[in-house]
Amino acid sequence: MAAIEVNHLYKSFKMGIESVEVLKNLNFSIDKGEFLSIMGPSGCGKSTLLYLLGGLDNPTSGHVLLDGKDYANMKEKEKSKMRRTEMGFVFQFYNLVPNLNVEDNILLPILLDGKKPKVYENELKKILDVIGMSSRQKHTPRELSGGQQQKVAIARALLFNPEIIFADEPIGNLDSKSGTEIMKLFKTINSEYGKTIIQVTHSKEAASYGSRVLNLKDGEIVKDVFTA
Repeated sequence: MAAIEVNHLYKSFKMGIESVEVLKNLNFSIDKGEFLSIMGPSGCGKSTLLYLLGGLDNPTSGHVLLDGKDYANMKEKEKSKMRRTEMGFVFQFYNLVPNLNVEDNILLPILLDGKKPKVYENELKKILDVIGMSSRQKHTPRELSGGQQQKVAIARALLFNPEIIFADEPIGNLDSKSGTEIMKLFKTINSEYGKTIIQVTHSKEAASYGSRVLNLKDGEIVKDVFTA
């Protein structure tokens, strides 16, 4: 079964009295374990599409199905729980809490969910090993480079062991060396841990780490290519 199915998806926004179509009749599916890169020029609707795939926004019409379940049939509480436990989100800006250390930033979703951090000690240790930050778990964000902060954000997204990771321009704020490290980390998470990864990027180099590239232009799919 596909991880995500998209059927006749449209999204438009009101601009005054006019309605602007951002996405137009998109139809595709994403297999479990796939690493999909969504590419396209600024304003083509790629971030809007990512938010629709992750249930962060609602389409104007059409359907997005996660594991065969239609978002349209879910209550907001159900969608919210699913986003916390079955998905991980990584954004261009790391969204770390400045006065919390690495360990506490990673565990933040646990605290917000009312769970006990102690239960996740082993999971935390494994994740710190995966991102190569075991020796920095007591450091605060201001003591870390941009690349290290993004690794912490990725670790936080992995904490609940989600099936799908959504990444919106994950290396947009990083220098090329840090960006390469982050993309290699995503590749490892995809290939060794079997996570489905969906990233939005304007970088051809970043897109090349995926197993498939979906190109958008003016809200429509102009190319859909499997690269590996």
